[in-house]
Amino acid sequence: MSTDRRLPGGAWLVAGLLLAGCQDGGGTDADRPLTSREFPRADRPVPGVVSNEFSNEEARDDRNEANLVMDLAGIAPGMTVADIGAGSGYYTVRLSQRVGRAGRVLAQDIDDAALKRLGTRVERERLDNVSIKPGDSDDPRLPEASFDRIFLVHMYHEVTEPYAFIWRMRPALKPDGQVIVVDVDRPTTQHGIPPKLLFCEFDAVGYKLVEFVEKPRIAGYFARFQAVGPRPEPQSIKTCNQPGS
Repeated sequence: MSTDRRLPGGAWLVAGLLLAGCQDGGGTDADRPLTSREFPRADRPVPGVVSNEFSNEEARDDRNEANLVMDLAGIAPGMTVADIGAGSGYYTVRLSQRVGRAGRVLAQDIDDAALKRLGTRVERERLDNVSIKPGDSDDPRLPEASFDRIFLVHMYHEVTEPYAFIWRMRPALKPDGQVIVVDVDRPTTQHGIPPKLLFCEFDAVGYKLVEFVEKPRIAGYFARFQAVGPRPEPQSIKTCNQPGS
């Protein structure tokens, strides 16, 4: 018997917004980057990054994680994909193989040491279709209109300025491009993010939930978003409440 749970995007989004709710953010901004202060403060704590590796690659391959996620995301030869928070490159390597020589993968991280290690791996494995770029905590710094898919795998809960981050990420999508989020349904203090809060934050910046699937074999859930309509002005974005607050 399958234990996957799948719901249409609209149903999940409505439920998420009702329970997560939205309100104006508050508090002082002295501890925030200057480049983020026009955006609302996120109503969720973000713990320090323990490691940029979610799990060892052998265990993830035993679950067939990457192939399952890439199949759900519709990754095909010739696509251009961004792997945000690439870390050691688990998805970068497998996306490189899937998109093939005609495709491109941009691996991004804010950890310089991780990018250096990934660069060594890319050279060693001769991944000629992979490029590497540093990002910022509130800006993935992606080229505009470039990507069929943007992957945020087990990292979105660690983004300290989510509204600024995904607002600045939107222009990087091609007209039919999508954002793929893989994460865990648990509080952000426990290195996850409740789906209802995830849905509300993306909706606040003008993304539509296209698909949501809970999959034990990927040790979490899969969510797919697409940008709709114009980007809201940063000052008009409403802060999403944590579920239960």
